[in-house]
Amino acid sequence: MDFSQILKDYPFTTELHAHSFPVSACGDFPAEEVVNIYAAAGVRSLVLTNHLTPNNCNEGADYYLEDYRKAREAAGDRINVILGVELRFTENTNDYLIYGVCEEDIKNFIELIPYGIDNFYKAAKTERNVIIQAHPFRKGIELASEDSIDGIESFNMHPAHNSRVGIGARYAKLSGMLATGGSDFHHQNHHALCLMRTQNELKTSYDVADAIKSKNVVFDCSGHIIIPYIY
Repeated sequence: MDFSQILKDYPFTTELHAHSFPVSACGDFPAEEVVNIYAAAGVRSLVLTNHLTPNNCNEGADYYLEDYRKAREAAGDRINVILGVELRFTENTNDYLIYGVCEEDIKNFIELIPYGIDNFYKAAKTERNVIIQAHPFRKGIELASEDSIDGIESFNMHPAHNSRVGIGARYAKLSGMLATGGSDFHHQNHHALCLMRTQNELKTSYDVADAIKSKNVVFDCSGHIIIPYIY
């Protein structure tokens, strides 16, 4: 297979999973520096998926959005900064990545945190968004019902966690669910470990959701190409 042709056919790179400090307390870099790191790496679009959890939701929507707004201001025309969310409920330690969102959605998401993923999916699922369970096969994580998610993050490349990528890839194939991948960026030199490649440039959160739903994507893990929907 001519992988050089795949890179030509899918030239636009997007990071689907990245965090900034202080909104994600586990991150090492402020939003402006995250932008600088990804822009320097030549990544075209960066989805900032900061944690929205029972621990920080009481700070309010404006606090949550502050890093995203700073990142957009810092980006200029160097890179597309896109809003995403990594959401956790009070019921367990599962995390869910939401794409196809706008700033106005955050207040509603905060209000739904006490009610769990099943209720969230019923209340917040739309034709425009995608709800993905993040790293569902890590230790301590419970696999959500297929009725309450659209897919799973099969290829989570966080170096400090065993996300059992092989199990995730097999589960996505057997279930027929959507599969995504991301670097889960928090720390020095952990950026751009897994990027989504698309034929068209992604500029908005809705573009990202549409690309994931289309299945017309490949994943680029430091030059190693994953074609998730051809078996």
